[in-house]
Amino acid sequence: MTQCPGAPAQEARVHPEVNPFFHADSNTWSYVVQDPASNTAAVIDPVLDFDAKAGRTSTHSAQRLVDFVRGHGLQVQWILETHAHADHLSAGLWLKSHWPQARLAIGEGIRAVQKTFQPIFNLGEHFPVDGSQFDHLFADGERFRIGRLEARVIAVPGHTSDSNAYLIGDALFTGDSLFMPDGGTARCDFPGGDARTLYRSIHRLFDTLPDDTRVFVCHDYGAKLPDGSEREVACETSIGAQKRDNIHVGKGTGEDAFVAMREARDATLAMPALILPAVQTNIRAGALPEPEDNGVRYLKIPLDRLPLERP
Repeated sequence: MTQCPGAPAQEARVHPEVNPFFHADSNTWSYVVQDPASNTAAVIDPVLDFDAKAGRTSTHSAQRLVDFVRGHGLQVQWILETHAHADHLSAGLWLKSHWPQARLAIGEGIRAVQKTFQPIFNLGEHFPVDGSQFDHLFADGERFRIGRLEARVIAVPGHTSDSNAYLIGDALFTGDSLFMPDGGTARCDFPGGDARTLYRSIHRLFDTLPDDTRVFVCHDYGAKLPDGSEREVACETSIGAQKRDNIHVGKGTGEDAFVAMREARDATLAMPALILPAVQTNIRAGALPEPEDNGVRYLKIPLDRLPLERP
């Protein structure tokens, strides 16, 4: 198994092989998760490269996933999104063109996200808000298989209303809800986000999963160490380490204290640089807008709409 930087030592036992891929421009981790008993795999949170200054897309990062899968003779059964990301464009649909047998899936909360952003981008009544752009919408607690591996969906709303974690064997993929312990937790000021809900989602993980459950995060930005040096980016931790060391929710932090911290911190944060191109692409399952009559695709930039006022 390829271990992420920062991975704790693991006892010898059966667990999925997790292969991480880092996208430096968005500090995103994507994963190829393999059933060790077969050649079956899933891909989680793939990234489409996007140069916002030039308005250019490329598939260099996603091609790394294709090359890895091909090089290891894998059959991709699922392309899994943890949520409709606001900081990068999804390569899910592009990957599906390479693996037509794979099912592109997200949580059923995507419907609420689509309903929120349909009027913001003036997508019109022809744009479905039923999640039908995806092959499958997961319900909380739903179980599925990757080869012989059993996987389970755990809804973790709070960062967004559609956030899911995927428990695959002993490996938990948390999306943006949890960062590495020294990075804390995700912001909760996007439409549908709520700090109190995120706290309860995280504690659902803490209260129901064994401490040695491996935790794979979707983003990492490194960190300053006590000696002034920089910690390199990492992607693997554990439930026990999160409960003990997470700077936002560890060491028994109470719900009210977390909410006060999270809301105060979120009030200081700028919107992600790619939120407008990313969300309008990701609610379409990674599909870019159709070309216009000149053969060019255009992304919309609505003026003076974000951040949205809370109800």
